[in-house]
Amino acid sequence: MSSNLAQLSEHGVSIWLDDLSRTRLESGDLARLIEDSNVTGVTTNPTIFANAIAGSDSYDSAVAELGEGKVSADEAIESLTTSDVAAAARLFRPVYDATNGEDGRVSIEVAPPLAHDAEGTVAAAKALWERVGEPNAMIKIPATEAGLRAISETIAAGISVNVTLVFSLTRYRHVVEAFLQGLEKARVAGHDLSQIKSVASIFVSRVDAEIDSRLDGLDDPAGAELKGRAGIANCVLAHEIHSQLFTSERFRVLELAGATPQRLLWASTGVKNPDYPDTMYVAGLVAQNTVNTMPEPTLQAFADHGEVTAEISPENYRAADEVFDRLARLGIDYAEVMTVLETQGLEKFDVSWAELQDTIRTALDRA
Repeated sequence: MSSNLAQLSEHGVSIWLDDLSRTRLESGDLARLIEDSNVTGVTTNPTIFANAIAGSDSYDSAVAELGEGKVSADEAIESLTTSDVAAAARLFRPVYDATNGEDGRVSIEVAPPLAHDAEGTVAAAKALWERVGEPNAMIKIPATEAGLRAISETIAAGISVNVTLVFSLTRYRHVVEAFLQGLEKARVAGHDLSQIKSVASIFVSRVDAEIDSRLDGLDDPAGAELKGRAGIANCVLAHEIHSQLFTSERFRVLELAGATPQRLLWASTGVKNPDYPDTMYVAGLVAQNTVNTMPEPTLQAFADHGEVTAEISPENYRAADEVFDRLARLGIDYAEVMTVLETQGLEKFDVSWAELQDTIRTALDRA
């Protein structure tokens, strides 16, 4: 393993890969990343599966078989994606067992059209959990208003959840509240809390991309000093909130019943601005008991030249606050930015889902 990746792991950061495909599974590539790069989990989303299925012939025989069965596009998508996730989960099972279920996780997302349908999301989450059939799966649910209700009910059912598309700190607090409510309901229902795991996926690079574009539109030299700083600052403040909420008496009661804290997961960690260091969203977000899910180019970049120079600490919290104070003085509205980012994130997944449906329909028709 790269000494840089080993150092990252030693500082308590779990390395997950933000990608999955049948080609990775069948070629042994994913197994090699587990062995050589200490990859301990995988995250997926509609865009990842759309690219995987459209860009490979690895799915042709499975699609042909599904076509003979006259299934719908959505049924075919569920069959293909859950099959990949189940295979990956079996591959990661030794990691899952060795880490008491914290790592070795493979995430699969509910269909994007359900983002504002709480009941539909819960039903879909339960169906995906059953279909994958592996204890180290995680169901991804977006942190919309409806999603928060679904997160609580899904956790209450004993299902592990990856909360995705988290941008604002206010929404992150709501995510933790949904997690705690879910655990409290699960305890009453008699579920083993030690088996219910969750991560809250805080998106990073998209925050900088949006705020940087607004700073570029200002005729103020002070704006240039703040470019590329908001994404990490937002995560640092989420870390502060995490340290407060998971040392509370309320969580202590759940912890005594076997619960473990919901971990922070840094998502969207590939840089979007080529002027920035390609490892900045890894090196700048080192903290104990966190997850960084990386696209492979970011993973390989850190393996090659990444450095761990410091961990997030309470000394960083005030500096992160100051970043947003300065942005506010320049007229950057934090709440409005975060609303825009959530809307854009949902729209992007809707587009990817529609593209995936079109790809599968064409393939089914051909079959």
